[in-house]
Amino acid sequence: MSTVTISANQAATGSPGSKGLSSWQLWGMILVIPYLLVFALFVVYPVIYAFWLAHDPASYTELWSDPIFQRSVVNTLVFLFVAINLKMFVALMLSGFFLIQRWWIKALTVLFILPWAVPSIPTILSVRFMLNPEWGVINQTWFKLTFEDGPNWLNDPQLALFFAILVHIWKSLPFWTLILLSGRLAIAADLYEAAQVDGASKLQRFRFITWPSMKQLYLTSLTLSTIWSLGDFNSVYLLTGGGPADLTHVLATLGIRYLRLAQVDLSMATIVSALPLILPLVYFMMKRLSK
Repeated sequence: MSTVTISANQAATGSPGSKGLSSWQLWGMILVIPYLLVFALFVVYPVIYAFWLAHDPASYTELWSDPIFQRSVVNTLVFLFVAINLKMFVALMLSGFFLIQRWWIKALTVLFILPWAVPSIPTILSVRFMLNPEWGVINQTWFKLTFEDGPNWLNDPQLALFFAILVHIWKSLPFWTLILLSGRLAIAADLYEAAQVDGASKLQRFRFITWPSMKQLYLTSLTLSTIWSLGDFNSVYLLTGGGPADLTHVLATLGIRYLRLAQVDLSMATIVSALPLILPLVYFMMKRLSK
């Protein structure tokens, strides 16, 4: 009986010394082929074609000489540094707040998640309408309180970029708060109980229990959030459109500007120029995940 069973298994999976493929391996290859074709058609081909469009060194020379591109690089670095660090710090603090066992906090959690759950177009455009200098609700309230016309919020480049950063934080903060909240829930409650018995304060419990337990999750989330934020198109384009005078563009939106000007080579060169920022982050991310 054992000889028959071994022979049947070898027939299904292929013996170690056989040169041909077993039926299971053959069917596995057949079922994988459609996915490989889709990957090649919609991922590999667009990437290779984009690199081919941006292969001319003259495109990068023209791109670097464009003052709008130089301003976009600075805007991107400011956007990433301020938005990512502020967003993740607030998410870390809010993850502790939402651990409090109160019924109204559970109700507040639902409202807190809504900006992330609702599509970007209606939510960000609603903020843009609120900031309208003539009929926006903010300036209307400003006029009722001061009897003066409110400022044109999006007409100042620094102020417009500031609001774009706030919109980005507002949209993505719930997601990262939930991620860090799940990390807090994974910490054993016995550690906090023992520390409380020993007289540790809340700050000491966070320093010696919460942060060491969540440090790896926080750094991984920080890296992943940076990669995603580098490609954030909606926060800037839907709120300011890159204006005023193309002074609030980031690299994610500058490519669209060149496309609208029928400068496809510069658009692709803009995407390629972001790789020195993306590739080290991806390498660091994959290295951390591999551990």
